Amino acid sequence: MAKRPQGLVLVHTGEGKGKSTSAFGLALRAVGQGLRVFLIQFIKGTWKTGEAAAARRLAPELEIRVGLGDGFTWITQNPDQDRLTSREIWKIAREAVFSKKYNMVIMDEINVAMSLGHLDPEEVIAALRERDPALHVVLTGRGAPQALIDYADLVSEVRSIKHPYDRGIKAQMGIEF
Repeated sequence: MAKRPQGLVLVHTGEGKGKSTSAFGLALRAVGQGLRVFLIQFIKGTWKTGEAAAARRLAPELEIRVGLGDGFTWITQNPDQDRLTSREIWKIAREAVFSKKYNMVIMDEINVAMSLGHLDPEEVIAALRERDPALHVVLTGRGAPQALIDYADLVSEVRSIKHPYDRGIKAQMGIEF
């Protein structure tokens, strides 16, 4: 009898650039190995990104849901709306986790939603505990709650050492978006 894969919970957090980029790399790797991946973005708004355009070319093995967030919530004018939006995105993400359609579910920027109080980390962890044990789940974003860090199988912290934005260089196509 073939051994079932052990699903892992991976957390990419920290103040540096590259957390989402790393998750997209995992999605690409998983699709290349014949796995089905669902990726959903919290927080980020409707701006067009290269990773979303590329991901759509990998459908149906990679299903991506972007543009659902309200944008950069740290400059929000309506925190109640941000919380409501995060809850709606969480419902979609949770459905994907329990759908049995995917081998990997990536929740991009969910850590930010939790750190801002839009989602309860214990609710997210409870869903992770109840998931199919073969399902890999990736959670990205700065401010990962300690309870999630403690629960996860792999935690990577991305630290910023130097960034062109600090020198006044604007976001570059193909690098930031």
